[in-house]
Parts: sequence; C-alpha cells; structure tokens
Amino acid sequence: MEHKEYNIPFSGLKQGKHQFEYQIENTFFESFGYEEFNAAAISVDVGLNIASTMLELDFDANGTVNVLCDVTGEPFDQPVASNLQLVVKFGEAYNDEDDEILIIPHGEHKINIAQYVYEMLVLAVPQKRTHPGIADGTLKSEALDRLDALRPKEIKENKDDNDPRWDALKKLITDK
Repeated sequence: MEHKEYNIPFSGLKQGKHQFEYQIENTFFESFGYEEFNAAAISVDVGLNIASTMLELDFDANGTVNVLCDVTGEPFDQPVASNLQLVVKFGEAYNDEDDEILIIPHGEHKINIAQYVYEMLVLAVPQKRTHPGIADGTLKSEALDRLDALRPKEIKENKDDNDPRWDALKKLITDK
C-alpha cells in the first residue's frame, strides 16, 4: 500500500527548513499488517532541511500506544517517544540499504516517509510491556492476585546452619 499522505514533495520548496506534522493512529500500523496495538495516538513532527546537494529529515515522535501488559494482560497506554535523522542524497538508483542515508534517483521530486515513520515507532515501543500500576501497586487484577498467591514463600537463611556436604570443600580452602 502506498501511503500517499506521507509523500513530501520537495521539488517546489525553497532551500532551507520546512515543517510537516502527522497524526498517527492505529489504522497506520494496520496498513502495514502490524496489529499489536489496540490504539495509537502519536504526533510526528518532521523537519526538512533542503540543501543544494541533499535533504536532511529530522523525525520527532511523541504519544501513546495502547498495548496489553505482558504480566497481567490488562490494556494500558504505553508512552512512546522517538527521533530519527535521515539524510537523502541523489544518485543513479534508489538505495535504502543504509539506515541513516537514503539515495534517490536524480530528477525525483518527492520522498515517501511512511516506512521510516513505521519502523521508528515500532522500535520505540519496549519489548517488555508492563502496566505502570504493577510497579506502584495501584493496579488491582485477578492475574496479579493469582501471581501473588503462587509466589514462593521466603526462605530464611541462617548462617549457623551448615550443610555438611560443603565442609570438606571449606577445609580445602582453609588448608592453604
């Protein structure tokens, strides 16, 4: 799917800085076949600096994605913040093998940034997703109650209790 709304037509713009803003919702991720978020509300600001021989793009994203907690299965809003710098140069053929440098053919008049926005945002979400209410104790859920009931009881270690199996080894250390 070509995301036409993420095309930046730079050929008619003057040299210097330009700003673009995008509001990312869950339909954006679904269009890539990515369905791990329940909802998304992310603002992406893109600064474009046009120089005579290249373009510089500076992406800055802030917002939230609604995900399920890995521990409890409860949905929560995970804050997302990320930035990315991309240099666009002109060459003989399209080449996006480098993460930070994109080469587009001479004569190209627009650049589509959808793939860069998608990758930046998906990578900004932590691998382990833990509801903030677990850490501060405010989340009440059946899953947490069950985990607490299954937690092993504390074992008190008494330094006076010696395990006779270790005595022979301790003797070797003290014999030196």
